[in-house]
Amino acid sequence: MIQINVNGEKKECPAGTSVSELLESLDIDKRYVAVEVNLKVVPRTQLSEKKLQENDSLEIVTFVGGG
Repeated sequence: MIQINVNGEKKECPAGTSVSELLESLDIDKRYVAVEVNLKVVPRTQLSEKKLQENDSLEIVTFVGGG
């Protein structure tokens, strides 16, 4: 297991977890979020490829529509 920081909250996940897998485990629909890892935006097309490392810091922002 590795330690990561998600929106200011410490979490654990298995080593080798992708950003996409993390979003799925958190029940977050990746179609409606922007994800930043260590201050760098991860393009939606690369969420499955980006593997998390020990002490990574993620910010997950959910888009909300309305009018």
